Amino acid sequence: MSFVEQFPQLADAVERSGVLPVALDAMGGDHAPAEVVAGARLAFEERGIPVVLFGRPDELGDVGPLPVVAASEVIAMDADPGASVRRMKDSSLVRAAEAVRDGRASAMVSAGNTGAAMAASLLRMGRIPGINRPAIAIPIHSPGGTPTVLLDAGANAECQPEWLVQFAMMGAVYARLCYGVERPRVGLMSIGEEDVKGDPLVKATHALLVADPSWATAAGATFVGNIEGRDLMTLDVDVAVTDGFTGNVILKAMEGMLTGIMRTLELGAPDEAVASVLPTLTALAPEHTGGGMLLGVRGVSIISHGSSHAPAIVNALLRATEMVRNGAVDALRAVAAATVAVGDVDGG
Repeated sequence: MSFVEQFPQLADAVERSGVLPVALDAMGGDHAPAEVVAGARLAFEERGIPVVLFGRPDELGDVGPLPVVAASEVIAMDADPGASVRRMKDSSLVRAAEAVRDGRASAMVSAGNTGAAMAASLLRMGRIPGINRPAIAIPIHSPGGTPTVLLDAGANAECQPEWLVQFAMMGAVYARLCYGVERPRVGLMSIGEEDVKGDPLVKATHALLVADPSWATAAGATFVGNIEGRDLMTLDVDVAVTDGFTGNVILKAMEGMLTGIMRTLELGAPDEAVASVLPTLTALAPEHTGGGMLLGVRGVSIISHGSSHAPAIVNALLRATEMVRNGAVDALRAVAAATVAVGDVDGG
């Protein structure tokens, strides 16, 4: 039975939005379930996004008109990702991923354990053929222009050069679908713009990106060479490629810097100065972004920040439905299939 048949209150939202319901892990996140439920209600009641909550019904509070699929287990934020997903089969996160796999939900959103969200998406939805590892794509907002897509933002702490080539390809597709960039400019994160700069991973990846441009041809992208951290918030690059360890450090450092700047302004700047810059700074915050998309799995999976409040959940649900409408998974599948293999890809 489909969710629309099971939960008739979703029928109008499904018809108006043009997408199946989004499966939302109501138990995932530092402020779950209260903030997650609040965000889901706002998305449904004010934005018309069909949402199904997954979690423990007795702990969710007032869910309003939203339907709930009972899931008895919760994967903790500090739990081992792979072991938890395999062992806790009735967890809210696993059940949400299964709903996408089974075609009952159009996408999944979770602000819970990042590693577990990735593992659940990968193990339940499967990989896109031709992609070795999925990667988390996060937008870094650039004042005056479109965001720079940073990936990997934390899915793979250790990477191989061939994987980063695939990240470049997927990031370019995402930049085009999500931000309308006609021909995305892809840069490789390093400690200098020169080709000889960087650690062995960066040097080997740079060599592959240049030697076999089939990835760029398939993705409709242009490789601009090495870039540095200072380039992320400029209009010079659309996609920044790196390993998950470096990407996550960059992301958290930028979040901390933003928090520090806002706190400094609140403590020392005149009220009128704070009021003039606050909208710009707020637009750069994770709450505005909503979350990153896990690229490379056979389903739309949005992984939100663990500290997400209701506005971030709304934005994550909006991003999920946007990627479903834009056919993100099909686009990634087509580009992966068209790309000449770079390295040993098993296509599983």
